[in-house]
Amino acid sequence: MGDTDSVLITGGAGFIGSHLVERLLGLGRRVVVVDNFCSFYDPAIKRRNVAAVEGQSGFTLCEGDIRDAAFLDEVFGAHGFGCVVHLAAMAGVRPSIADPRTYSEVNVGGTLNVLECCRAHGGPRLIFGSSSSVYGVNEKVPFSEDDRVERAISPYAATKLAGEVLCHTYHHLYGFPVVCLRFFTVYGPRQRPEMAIAKFIRLIDSGGEVPMFGDGTSRRDYTYCDDVVDGILGAMELSKEFELINLGNSRTVALRELIGLIEAALGKAARIKELPSQPGDVPITYADITKAERLLGYSPNFPIERGIEQAVAWYRAQPSR
Repeated sequence: MGDTDSVLITGGAGFIGSHLVERLLGLGRRVVVVDNFCSFYDPAIKRRNVAAVEGQSGFTLCEGDIRDAAFLDEVFGAHGFGCVVHLAAMAGVRPSIADPRTYSEVNVGGTLNVLECCRAHGGPRLIFGSSSSVYGVNEKVPFSEDDRVERAISPYAATKLAGEVLCHTYHHLYGFPVVCLRFFTVYGPRQRPEMAIAKFIRLIDSGGEVPMFGDGTSRRDYTYCDDVVDGILGAMELSKEFELINLGNSRTVALRELIGLIEAALGKAARIKELPSQPGDVPITYADITKAERLLGYSPNFPIERGIEQAVAWYRAQPSR
C-alpha cells in the first residue's frame, strides 16, 4: 500500500477529473494525474483544465497512455497510492459505433493495465468511473444497481460493462476494495464540447442549428459535476469491499425541455434541426440513488435549472467564447 494521502487520477485533465483534482488539492491531498491529452477533442481544452493547478504543491502530472503498461507501472512504482480513481476512457456512445476497436483497447485494455498495477503495487482502493449506458434499453425505471445489465446496445456501453466485470474479478482474486460508480450524463463547466449541453449552449448563443435527434421526448437524468465529485469523494472513504453505485440526479428531463432551459438561461431562441434517432441511443436514463444516499451520504444539490444557469455563466466567462 502506498501513501494513504496520495491519489492517482487517470484522465485527470478531463472534465470530471479536473474538478476532482481541484477538490482534492483543496482538501490537502497529494494528487498525481495520468492523462495522454488525446485528440478526441482539442487537447488544449484539457491543458487549460489543469493549468491552474500546475506548479501547485501536491500536484504531479504524468503525461502518458493507460494502454502503455510499462509507463503505468513506472508511475505506480515512483509514487505509491492509497487510492486510484480511474476515469481515463474513450467516451461517447455514437463515436464508439464508428471506432469500436479503439474503445475496446482503451476502456478494456487500459482498465486491465490499471488493475494489474493495483495488484502489483499493494492493492490501493480503486474507484472505477462507469456509465449509466450499461443499463441499455431498460424498461424498468428508475435504474437500480440490481437490474440486469448484460444487454448493452453500444460498444461504449459494452466496454464499460466489461470494465466493471474486470474490477469485480480483480477484487475477488486479490482482495483490494473497488467501487464502480455509474455516472448519469454529467454536465457543467468544462464539459466535453461534443456533449449535448455544452454543444447546445454554444450553438444557441451563436445562432447555429441545434441538432435534435428524435422527436424531443427522449429523457435523460442530468447530473451536475459538483454533485458527481461529492459522490466520488464519498466512495473514496467507503469501507465496503466491492460496490456498484449509481450517481445521478434522480430526475429525468426531456430533450425539448432541456433546450428550453438553455434558451431561457441564454435569453435566446434555438434554431432546431430535427434529425432521426441515432443507433445506440437509449430512450431514457433514470438513476435510483437510494444506495448512494445510504452508503455515501450522497445528496444532489444542483437541480437542472440551477445547473444550466451555472453552465451558461461559466460559458459566458470564457475568453475563447
